[in-house]
Amino acid sequence: MNIHGLRLFYQVAKLGSFTKAAERMRISQPAVSSQIKKFEQEIGMSLFKQQGRSVVLTEFGEELTVKAENLFSLEDQIESFIEDYRQGEAGTIRIVATYLPANFLIPRWAATFKRKNENVNVMITTTNTKDAFEQLQHYKADIAIYGGGMSERPEEVVWDELFEDELWFVVAPNHPYANQSITLAEMVKEPFIMREEGSLMREHLFSLCHSHQLKPPKVALQFSGLNETIRSVMAGYGANFISSLVVREYVERQQLARVHVQDVHIKHKIAICTRQEEKQSLLVNKFIETCKNNH
Repeated sequence: MNIHGLRLFYQVAKLGSFTKAAERMRISQPAVSSQIKKFEQEIGMSLFKQQGRSVVLTEFGEELTVKAENLFSLEDQIESFIEDYRQGEAGTIRIVATYLPANFLIPRWAATFKRKNENVNVMITTTNTKDAFEQLQHYKADIAIYGGGMSERPEEVVWDELFEDELWFVVAPNHPYANQSITLAEMVKEPFIMREEGSLMREHLFSLCHSHQLKPPKVALQFSGLNETIRSVMAGYGANFISSLVVREYVERQQLARVHVQDVHIKHKIAICTRQEEKQSLLVNKFIETCKNNH
């Protein structure tokens, strides 16, 4: 079917005039009449009939007008859809993140982004480091947002570091070590409340003890959740080794207190990761800029 012929017919039907349709389409009125006759011959149906001195739509022409209107309305929607994607105003961003940024950074970034980009669908998945990078490398995610050490960084990704996150020793405000400066040997004599074996902070702490040739601390309480470990320390028992992002507000409200351990300065990297040698879409770049401007 000749879509151009259908478009000319639709303009005549909508405007009620061959002359007005010609002006709208920027062609001559005889050209409009000629092409519509060819279109009628192609489809084998009459679109117009003579009624006195006027030309009106046939019954088939009236029904075809409705179908054509649906078609060209959908065409307009598709054009808008494509343009929105090109301009970064619609579409989907798939983000995979490790626990720390997913819980303490991305909610604010995503809310800021959505306020300015209501038509963009933002999908966020929280997972471990290995799975996060695998999803990125296998095109299941557009961005990986990572919080952790440099040793886990794959060579196949572009690493855009946002900032460094300090790891703190914390205790209850009434603990003898609260706000004090002590040695690591003194600190690890305290009972610790930590997450399960294999958790990143627990591995960092044990590795730190190993490098200083110290016996690791006793894990007196073990929880699968981070909030439970924090609240147990706040209740007045034991110590924790944890990201400053997680406990900074508790320390500022004096619900927890830092212990300044001498010669221990461990930091995590917070980074946005993308695939190597891949040009990012405007939409992805807009989200990355939001993260950079709001950390």
